[in-house]
Amino acid sequence: MTPEEIFSCRMCGECCRGYGGTYVTEEEVGAIAGHIGVSQDLFVETYCRWSAQKPLLAQKEDGYCIFWKEKCTINPVKPRMCRSWPFIRAVLIDPANWYAMADSCPGMRTNVTQEQIIDAVTKALRSAKQ
Repeated sequence: MTPEEIFSCRMCGECCRGYGGTYVTEEEVGAIAGHIGVSQDLFVETYCRWSAQKPLLAQKEDGYCIFWKEKCTINPVKPRMCRSWPFIRAVLIDPANWYAMADSCPGMRTNVTQEQIIDAVTKALRSAKQ
């Protein structure tokens, strides 16, 4: 089964609602800071919080990412974690994560087997490396 067969983004923004936060790499910090026109230091100071000594994108009081405003305002440079959704390694560790994530994501099919999920996630992760 292909990734496109089990997921079709509805642009609802539910994946932009926290759930542990979105880590950003140094490269991603640079790309986002450049995109919004601020220095990397100011970006981290203003738009991030820290967890396990790594920067996470800050969240608004409603739980949404600070960059969600009816749509992703940093879409061209959004972090790998966001670009990968919902094809994440946690699903390969425990395919039940797919069904849990689907509770808040209307674009994720749940009428598929765990084997089909593993197959699609594996394909998506493999193609993301290329």
